[in-house]
Amino acid sequence: MKFSQDSKVLVTGASGFVGSNLVQRLLDIGADVTSLVRKREGAKQRSKIIIGDLTDKNLNISGDFDVVYHLASLTPLVNNKKLLEEVNYTGTKNLFEAVKDKTKSFVYISGLTVFDSKDVNINENTKINPDTFFTKLRVMAQQYLSENCKDRGMDFTVVHAGDIAYGIGGFFKKEIVNRLKKGMFRIPGSGDYFKNYIHIEDVVGGLVSIVEKNAVNQSFILTGSNHATFREFINFLSDLLGVKHPKSVPVFLAKLAIRGDLVNLMTNSMIASNEKIRKFYNFKYPTYQEGLTSIISELKSAKLL
Repeated sequence: MKFSQDSKVLVTGASGFVGSNLVQRLLDIGADVTSLVRKREGAKQRSKIIIGDLTDKNLNISGDFDVVYHLASLTPLVNNKKLLEEVNYTGTKNLFEAVKDKTKSFVYISGLTVFDSKDVNINENTKINPDTFFTKLRVMAQQYLSENCKDRGMDFTVVHAGDIAYGIGGFFKKEIVNRLKKGMFRIPGSGDYFKNYIHIEDVVGGLVSIVEKNAVNQSFILTGSNHATFREFINFLSDLLGVKHPKSVPVFLAKLAIRGDLVNLMTNSMIASNEKIRKFYNFKYPTYQEGLTSIISELKSAKLL
């Protein structure tokens, strides 16, 4: 399927960092995009907008769609298990009920943290073995969608995105770049754990390419091509910004400031392979060095630093 003005797409979580960038990319290539958001603020005004809450059992979504991209999710920063379940799992079920007769294809965006943390080299065949409440909800939602899409003859694709999606805006700009500039950023633990990094343009480029190449009914890992410890990544970024390399903070202290689940997910060491998706998607920024250099250059040119 090649996206065109006749391609009708629904994006949930459309006001978030990844969601808003995906909506913009789809609009740029001419698709007819509908954004599902809780509030109108932050949604791309060129897209059609549906105001709705995933926790609503009577969620009403009008129109038919060629594909639904489901990105809406609370993060591990939320310290309320009931709310996490209502949005990330029950909300996914409510969404499916609202679109099950209105779409041909469902793309669910998950994360690498659902894989077995004891296996440091991850690919699409690695065992799913969530070890936090947040990741268990992710897997429950995926399993629900997989089973129910199959029962209704719908395409279902799951995409496991890299740990850190970086770009202009979002968590990366607010919590990493800005705090580094102020000398307030601290690395949880030693920083010698491997993480997986991907430029936001490659996140949305990969998501679009999966549908356009009809690479559906399977799973993909969507991350950059090179790996580095979190300390290496942060130190490279610090050098680009012209600031000192940040100090570390003990894990137990990090957990006092940030929800424990998030710290555990951040400090797990994992290397994931993007070999499968590279067979049809050509990364614009295959290495984090290329991606970070481009972003900091853009931020400086726009006088946002």
